[in-house]
Amino acid sequence: MKYISTRGTAPVLDFEDTLLAGLATDGGLYVPESWPRLSRETLATFKDKSYAEVAYEVLQPFIGGTPDNDRFREILQSAYQAFEVPEVAPVVPLGGQHYLLELFHGPTLAFKDVAMQLLARLMDEALARRGRRATIIGATSGDTGGAAIEAFRGLENIDIFIFFPKGRVSDVQRKQMTTPTDSNVHALAIEGTFDDCQALVKDMFNDADFRQETGLAGVNSINWARVMAQTVYYFTASAQLGGPDKEIAFSVPTGNFGDIFAGYVAKQMGLPIAQLMIATNINDILARVLKTGIYEIGDVVASTSPSMDIQVSSNFERLLFEATGRNAGEVCRLMGELAEKRKFSLSPDVLDVMRASFAAERVDEVETAKIIKDMFETDEMLLDPHTAVGYGAALRSDLPTSTPIVTLATAHPAKFPASVEKACNRQAEEIIDTPERVQVMMKQDEKYETYPNELAGVQDFIRQKKTD
Repeated sequence: MKYISTRGTAPVLDFEDTLLAGLATDGGLYVPESWPRLSRETLATFKDKSYAEVAYEVLQPFIGGTPDNDRFREILQSAYQAFEVPEVAPVVPLGGQHYLLELFHGPTLAFKDVAMQLLARLMDEALARRGRRATIIGATSGDTGGAAIEAFRGLENIDIFIFFPKGRVSDVQRKQMTTPTDSNVHALAIEGTFDDCQALVKDMFNDADFRQETGLAGVNSINWARVMAQTVYYFTASAQLGGPDKEIAFSVPTGNFGDIFAGYVAKQMGLPIAQLMIATNINDILARVLKTGIYEIGDVVASTSPSMDIQVSSNFERLLFEATGRNAGEVCRLMGELAEKRKFSLSPDVLDVMRASFAAERVDEVETAKIIKDMFETDEMLLDPHTAVGYGAALRSDLPTSTPIVTLATAHPAKFPASVEKACNRQAEEIIDTPERVQVMMKQDEKYETYPNELAGVQDFIRQKKTD
């Protein structure tokens, strides 16, 4: 399998080079040269297989033999042993044709663990084989940072630097990044928004000298391996609900578009998906573009679902590439307009292609709180704010009532106790089953630096702290 950039001029890479590169040198994102297809016969076997076994069948075509098949199976088994339930991503009925896909059973209680535990092992293996070190940088709106630090902490070949927007993540999210004491871990609070943090990452990757000097690698969903790993739970959820003989819909709370693009990849691979619902909070750029065809950056507004407080959705570029017929020149034109004018418009043909797979809904703060309260009082089920946004969007789907719709439960409510407490008008400790490891963590000292949103200062910090 070879990988090409959405902007068309970066070198074509194999999987391992794509894994270590992160962002393409032309500023684009890597995607497979073609989409592998799984037969209905293969999909039908998934209901009898473990999560790791399904992951092998889904991901092996993307890997290209490095690591070899036996070693890849071992890595998958190791990655998913860190989860508290054997299913890794169980499906839970909500009533009618609505279901939750619980993705919060990993070490940091968020869906990012599913991909990050695998990504860390693949990267460490590749670096060891090549006798190299890497400096990993990543921006987070909350969950990516904790998941990345947990996955990469203590690894000999890697230094990791995570940037988070100061004051715009939950206390639990921040503590997951700032309490690890491993010498290879560095957390930076940036005075700005997630989009500012993400821009710092992209600017560093686009600085060829700095990229070479520090051996940069990325763990945001700009890294293809993150998206690739997230495709697996769409297949396992479908298998639990009667796939491939039945089409399933998915509602995905999303900000950076990586998690839902993984669903699009699963569909391209042959999984019968009726609809992919883009669920946004009040930072609704993705819902707006699907409804109007205009992608226009606004101001980021802080919400109770901070991991979705994003206006520049990196992975939307991958969908642009697909929807334009893999026209790298058109992607470059649109991204150039975005950089210059903070907006671009999609042609009717491109918009029609997107609407064939995606729908979109905006769920505001009042509705999010009401969903959390109603679900708790009616069903004694506690949703975190992001999952509540996803469920709110699912309830508005225009699909036939016979179509199962699965909302991705992307985080444990223990990560957002203040929001849950306020919505339910109950003390958090009364209603949230907070894991003991989180209770211990909240009492630990923090270690992090605060920096202004200035590229040069952050680059100097990385130069000083990375291991030579």
